[in-house]
Amino acid sequence: MKNIMKNSLLSFLVGTMIFVGCTREEEELRLDPTLSTMRVENIGSDSAMITGFVIAEGDGFSEKGVVYDIDQDPTIESNKVTYADTADNAAYSVVIRDLDYATKYYVRAYAMNGTTAIYGDTLSFTTKPIVPVLTTAEITNITGNSASGGGEVTIAGGAAVTAYGICYSTEQDPTTEDQITEDGSGTGAFTSELTELLGNTTYYVRSYATNSAGTGYGPEVSFTTLVDLPAVATGAVSNISKTGATVAGSLSSDGGGTITERGIVWGLNEDPTTADNKIADAATDIGDFTVDVSGLELSTSYHVRAYAINSAGTSYGDDVTFTTLADITTFWVVGDYNGWDNSDNAEMLVSTESSNGMAEGYVYLTTGGIKLVTDHSWDNAHTFGDDGSGNLTNPGGNITVAADGYYRVRANLTDMTYSLELTDWGVIGDATPGGWDTDTNLSYDVDHKIWIGGVNLKADGAFKFRANDDWAINYGSSTGDANLNEGGDNIPSPGVAADYAVTLNLSTPNTYTYAANRWGVIGNATSGAWDNDTDLTWDEGNGVFTVTLDLVVGEWKYRANDDWAINLGGDLGVLAQDGGNFAIAEDGNYTITLNPWTLTGTITKN
Repeated sequence: MKNIMKNSLLSFLVGTMIFVGCTREEEELRLDPTLSTMRVENIGSDSAMITGFVIAEGDGFSEKGVVYDIDQDPTIESNKVTYADTADNAAYSVVIRDLDYATKYYVRAYAMNGTTAIYGDTLSFTTKPIVPVLTTAEITNITGNSASGGGEVTIAGGAAVTAYGICYSTEQDPTTEDQITEDGSGTGAFTSELTELLGNTTYYVRSYATNSAGTGYGPEVSFTTLVDLPAVATGAVSNISKTGATVAGSLSSDGGGTITERGIVWGLNEDPTTADNKIADAATDIGDFTVDVSGLELSTSYHVRAYAINSAGTSYGDDVTFTTLADITTFWVVGDYNGWDNSDNAEMLVSTESSNGMAEGYVYLTTGGIKLVTDHSWDNAHTFGDDGSGNLTNPGGNITVAADGYYRVRANLTDMTYSLELTDWGVIGDATPGGWDTDTNLSYDVDHKIWIGGVNLKADGAFKFRANDDWAINYGSSTGDANLNEGGDNIPSPGVAADYAVTLNLSTPNTYTYAANRWGVIGNATSGAWDNDTDLTWDEGNGVFTVTLDLVVGEWKYRANDDWAINLGGDLGVLAQDGGNFAIAEDGNYTITLNPWTLTGTITKN
């Protein structure tokens, strides 16, 4: 287009120069009339502006303008637009209107020289597409929270329809910036499903379709949802007791209706309803609420749900379960052993859900007496002693402790009985030195409230813990971990024959545990470097694990069971898990000891 204009202007200038240089006789000469179609601009979907240029007018033009058609080389017999301005300019522009969208047109400048039409060169252009044209379907299947709609793309607009659906809002004239459905592409009829609507609410709906020209919308329709069920959620359960609990709920929507009741339902089975058990809250407004449920059974699992009612019906929150507490009793053991300190510092007895009221605990007692209290007030109603015949009563006399020792103390308020049994503990089993016939005794560490000992365990076999060289009280592990239970399964040997630091911890009522660890030293100061442990052996006389070995300049630390899960370092006087390495400044022969229960160690150069 630019080259055409340049050539036309050049021809015009050359012609002008020739005319100026002519003589008077030559002034009567005229150039042949010539036109140029210069450019097409401002192309729209139904119009465009065409500029022509008069290069030579000959004897004068009586009319000029533009002709156009969908066929090439249009003439004045096709379609034309006449330039209406009277200004005698070489360049002129006309606007062609009422064109079809997305259509290719051919266009030429024209002028009438007498009765002869002359034409410029032919240019072409394509009008732009329009946005799609649609209809919007009426809304059907209206409920409290959903409806069906749709529409039809009747005119694609000259470009591919990439998406269509409906847009909707509670405000008029919704657009694709509001809520929409996405139902496909192309043309034709489509259906749409509107979900998660608000109850008893008026919505405005328009179909939409998108092509490269933009988004077109169908006519607007409106509808009103029915009253919907309320929206209610079940919250957390708190303040769980033996016979009650507090249940939270939240009403977030009234569904467009009036809430007549909200509250909590509960039962023994999943998804309880108002036909089971219910407690209505005093209020009926939207918001959070709590309800106290009482009169429940001990140690029982319950299902609860929040509920709300309006004219559409009853809705429920999710099912939540909780279990009421068992009738668990806690006693504090107060007496001569602790200076009659009736506080949380006293040792405890605790019952379990399955112990039928029997509370139990292991306590190191001294000669004298004790009493059992269920709080720290010394109130007679919470203080229990001996009734003179070996049973409990309020407040009763002191319960006699005949000798210092480690006792299993039991008490039961159901039948008002109690017992004190002096115990001494050991390990027994075919993994131990005495087999299943003879216990290997442990010793009691008063400061740490644990039974301890070094025991040589075999690579295979099993063991258990028992009291008083008798099977009346024994513990194994039916869970296969560090937890113990009375009469539980045999505990398998750790699998490596060695001396083990064995720990029995009965200090927490009804939560009894054990540990069995073999110890070694490791580091680049040892012959095994950081890859292989050098084992320690049990020195029963000194109550420590020990080894004598050659060390070189380097570092070392203690490690259990050839694994880094348990390792000790830092300060030999206060060993710490994952503590720092110990340094060896001089090659030589050394003796190392370890007390894994007091977390102390020594190293001596021989």
